[in-house]
Amino acid sequence: MPQDYLPVLFQILIALGFAVTTLSLSIVFGRSGKRNATKDSAYECGMMPIGDGSPRFSVKFYLVAMLFVIFDIEVVFMYPWAVQFRDLAQQGPAALVSMAGFAGILVFAYVYALKKGALNWKS
Repeated sequence: MPQDYLPVLFQILIALGFAVTTLSLSIVFGRSGKRNATKDSAYECGMMPIGDGSPRFSVKFYLVAMLFVIFDIEVVFMYPWAVQFRDLAQQGPAALVSMAGFAGILVFAYVYALKKGALNWKS
């Protein structure tokens, strides 16, 4: 029984040895590097890091992003139904009615979002 765990033990030892070796080499060779102000400054895609680091985004951006995710999930749920529609059609109108109810709820949510102005960028 213990001989069954020997490959696992070897793998653990090799992983630990690799981690210790690479960290040790990083410490040894990392100290030989010379530090200066240019290397220690933040890299901003070739631009000087001046000003506020994070710009403020409008709440409308997040609302549109959440609406996109919701309607994207709708498509993800509709795709398998559409692929199996011929087989589901043999069960009668229940499959069509259930998907119409699902789509109806989402259309209601879309109309509600439009009336609330969630997709209006100007206001």
